[in-house]
Amino acid sequence: MAPAISDKFRNPAYYMNRELSWLQFDLRCLSEARNRENPLFERLNFLSITASNLDEFFMVRVASLLDMLNADYKKKDIAGMTCQEQLTAILKETHRFVDLQYSTLNRSLLPALDQEGIVLIDSYKELSKSEKAFLSEFFETEVYPVVTPMAVDSSRPFPLIQNRSLNLGAMLSRKKDAGPGILNRDKNPKKGQKKGQPLEFATVQIPSVLPRVIRLPGKEESKARVILLETIIRENIESLFLNYDVVCVAPYRIMRSADMDIDEDEAEDLLKEIEKQLKKRRHGDAIRLEVASGIDKRLLQVLKDELELSDEEIFYIDGPLDLTFLSKVRKLEGFDHLSEHRYLPPQEVPELPDGCDIFEQIRKGDILLHHPYQTFRPVVDLVARAAADPDVLAIKQTLYRVSGNSPIVAALAKAADNGKQVTVLVELKARFDEENNIGWARMLEKAGCHVIYGLAHLKTHSKITLIVRREEDGIRRYVHLGTGNYNDTTARLYTDVGLLTCKEPYGEDATAVFNMLSGYSEPRTWNRLLLAPLWLKNRFLELIAREKEFALHGEEGRITAKMNSLCDQDIIAALYDAASAGVKIDLIIRGICCLKTGIPGVSENITVRSIVGNFLEHSRIFMFNNGGKPEIYAGSADWMPRNLDRRVEIVFPLEDEAVREKAKHILELELADTMQAHILQPDGTYEKVDRRGKDKINSQLIFGQEAAEAAKAARPKPQEMRIFIPMEHHEEEGAKEDAE
Repeated sequence: MAPAISDKFRNPAYYMNRELSWLQFDLRCLSEARNRENPLFERLNFLSITASNLDEFFMVRVASLLDMLNADYKKKDIAGMTCQEQLTAILKETHRFVDLQYSTLNRSLLPALDQEGIVLIDSYKELSKSEKAFLSEFFETEVYPVVTPMAVDSSRPFPLIQNRSLNLGAMLSRKKDAGPGILNRDKNPKKGQKKGQPLEFATVQIPSVLPRVIRLPGKEESKARVILLETIIRENIESLFLNYDVVCVAPYRIMRSADMDIDEDEAEDLLKEIEKQLKKRRHGDAIRLEVASGIDKRLLQVLKDELELSDEEIFYIDGPLDLTFLSKVRKLEGFDHLSEHRYLPPQEVPELPDGCDIFEQIRKGDILLHHPYQTFRPVVDLVARAAADPDVLAIKQTLYRVSGNSPIVAALAKAADNGKQVTVLVELKARFDEENNIGWARMLEKAGCHVIYGLAHLKTHSKITLIVRREEDGIRRYVHLGTGNYNDTTARLYTDVGLLTCKEPYGEDATAVFNMLSGYSEPRTWNRLLLAPLWLKNRFLELIAREKEFALHGEEGRITAKMNSLCDQDIIAALYDAASAGVKIDLIIRGICCLKTGIPGVSENITVRSIVGNFLEHSRIFMFNNGGKPEIYAGSADWMPRNLDRRVEIVFPLEDEAVREKAKHILELELADTMQAHILQPDGTYEKVDRRGKDKINSQLIFGQEAAEAAKAARPKPQEMRIFIPMEHHEEEGAKEDAE
């Protein structure tokens, strides 16, 4: 039973709306794009990230709110807001955000690029004759064969505009000397037309198969003039509509709902049902339209009417649409000095030196991996070694998101080919990775693996690997538990921790997890692992309540927790309850935080910080003081309803002293960060740490340096070389040494 908590801590005024909190997170990313202390190309990257983040936010969160609104959903959120109130507030804040994005681009980043010799061309008027000749040939040979102009009339309805695609819309007028033509043409004016002005609407999708950023030829490597693909097509658009005059042309981009509605009770084959829903995602309802700020009103009216969008859902863009192109500008050759170079590559793990027997090393004691500062290779090597090891009997693993060319998946297929029992749970409902995971699932099945497609109504988000091995003293189980995905690509970009252990209680629990996932076997007792949606949430509530009791009895109550998001009302109410009793609570939350700080008598003992840096903070670590005997946990779950109530999640205790000290150090250093930390204010905004009188502490940079030092200290020192010197030369060599 979860501890009882007073309803006074559930007052909606004590909570921040989840969606508005997310927009605050994207604003923190944008602040890094505006931060002149960051290298220029890193600032471009942060601005690109804000754009891709916003896209996903609309496709998922805004789309979900619209669905609820259309279904006449009346329930308010934890902040007391209806669906309509949330949508109104989101659109208002998003318009401000987009204005700030383009102010950052136009007033700060583009001038800074220009100073570095990188010029973005937005009109052919800025080109030299040789550059125009180059682009003319480029258009004729590379672009023209690929683009497809689409006109709209009675025989050709308004085309399906793909989600997130970049397009050029145009209004056309047939030339007087063009003749009647062979195609049917409407006699009545269309939407956006006036009598006497028979204009036709047409659209061209900017092909994603071609590079969007084109570097113009030049002799100086230290300078770069670049032009966007849509600018090239726009300047040549008349060649796509012969016999027509182009009255106006402007870029536009739409966002569609990507929320999938899967009836898992009725779906006989989950894999086929998800494939069907993926096709629907391409033409979901339009929920957002981006247009160039100077778009012709007639063209805009056509788009607005056809897509059925309100004025609030239209965003007027002062610059290139879809700022993700900036990540390509960042890769221009010859400007390496504009990127960040202080961060070291992933380092070797001291406990797992090159060429070691990984099973033997794990038997010596638990090992905590800290990515990306330490290499992800041991996790890949563990599965690869197990696949080839004749003593390994079985490999079981959960896969949520994996890389495009996953070495782990290849190792699992090899293990099955080698006759081992291989069981893989591939979560088909991992958002935006569904198609990728379907491909892996089919490949693994063909290789002979037993593949599970996840559980009905639950996403399996846990990160666990179990290897069963026959050894001299019997069967031994090796377990890897992590906070991040089995993805060797993101393991170089996301901060995560992983535990390698062969302790029997963990092995027994791991076996129970896979038996539960593959069948219906749920053991009555568990040793170490905390599972959602079974009892994980209640256990967290108990741990928070225990700290409250310590504080009430005059002892130190302390909670330090690091996660991606916090929006579960029960957890927040429990934190308020503990804080009001005197528990000191320090939270490190990268993204959403619905908790408010600084509420008198409620949250004055709570601090919240968000670290936005070179790597994406992804690990989840929880520390409870426990009367001076800290308990530390790590796992895959954030404090969100979806993680605690609707997903299969695993949180695991860290028991070995060395492992615990390492996890504790991670939390303490991030709490001391003064360079990348943003502090939550009582009004719901975030501010950078006031560095006056404080040392400059960049936690991510220090973690990398510490990993390098630890790896260096663990490397075997080269043996001193003994050089044979003939007797007649001994005296001479000794004299040289004395002279030095």
